Amino acid sequence: MNVVIAAMSAPTHMNGVSRHAANLARALLSTKAISEIHFVAGAWQKEMFRGALGVCDPRLHSHWIPLREANLSRLFWYYRELPCIAAQLEADIVHLTFPAPTAVAAYPCATVLSLHDLYPFDIPCNFGRLKSAVARHTIFQCVRRVDAIACVSSVTQMEFARRFPTLTHKTQVIHNVVEFRVPASISGRLETLKGYRFILCVAQHRSNKNIPLAIRVFERLLGKRILPAETRLVVVGIPGPETRNIEEEIRNARLSRKVLLFSGLSDAEMRWCYENCLILLAPSSMEGFGLPVAEAILAGARVVCSDIPAFREVGGEACHYVPWTHDPVEIYVGAIRDALGATPYRCVLSLQLAAASIGERYASFYGDVACATFARRERFREPVRVGSGPAGIPWK
Repeated sequence: MNVVIAAMSAPTHMNGVSRHAANLARALLSTKAISEIHFVAGAWQKEMFRGALGVCDPRLHSHWIPLREANLSRLFWYYRELPCIAAQLEADIVHLTFPAPTAVAAYPCATVLSLHDLYPFDIPCNFGRLKSAVARHTIFQCVRRVDAIACVSSVTQMEFARRFPTLTHKTQVIHNVVEFRVPASISGRLETLKGYRFILCVAQHRSNKNIPLAIRVFERLLGKRILPAETRLVVVGIPGPETRNIEEEIRNARLSRKVLLFSGLSDAEMRWCYENCLILLAPSSMEGFGLPVAEAILAGARVVCSDIPAFREVGGEACHYVPWTHDPVEIYVGAIRDALGATPYRCVLSLQLAAASIGERYASFYGDVACATFARRERFREPVRVGSGPAGIPWK
């Protein structure tokens, strides 16, 4: 089976969607059902994805498209150019790693969409008025025109069913890959953490991640001397609409030397953070999957997180869950105090989340989708007429 993975997006540093795209490629390469993978992304993403893919397999072909990085250019590329590329590559499946503009009946093969969340509907402030409107329109268009949708969690599938009840037959839950492929290492900017204890928060700078809340919790922990004065709060995530509020919160709390903001860490550096943190703190109000929680559990870290369905789905009994109340800071402080006094939950995540297992699930899913798409298109194909045409020329 020949698969095109469309991973072109704006960021030059890893986020959840780009990590999913790289993990998807590696997962598919672990199966024998996949004959070729064409990984298509922007030229500005080349270095990021080369490090994340980290595989040398003759079946993997990387294509770096030299577009302008403007959003409009990427939208037109998905709408007009990607179907032509899929035809030239004789693809059996085109896999969109996030909702993208999709023309009606544009592809010569079956199309699959990875759906991570429905933030443009649920949290439009993450994008701004114009971008959220464009994102909602894109989702409406894309989910109707693709042949199948792989939801990264049951939570995402249920939210999709609530908003698109007539399209639920297209969906199947296939979780993200959760595994470490490289050993932990500390280098570069992380050298400043040597010798310090730290709390880890892995989150993009978006409102649903509640990073300002994490900073207030950290401030209270220091004030009550639950944490030693030299402890740090490490926030790993790409900048976004909440960056200014986060920086203002740090200044107001006078914690500029103790709250460290990082982005673009390698897989090895992320693993070092998980394995060496006192606690992973995840106070999100909404998530589609909760990859940091899953990775922290895999690394053997203590996890204190909000009590939301996505975290329950991946965290099970391994986390200290915090319900939403009128005073979340004090509740989180209490939960962290309890977690620090407890033995870390040494849990090995289900093998169902390993790349080989996820790859097999996708290969099977692709096969079903390709067969169903072929059968559906055959039903609507013009019937062959038997007999002779003008001048005795057979009908075709």
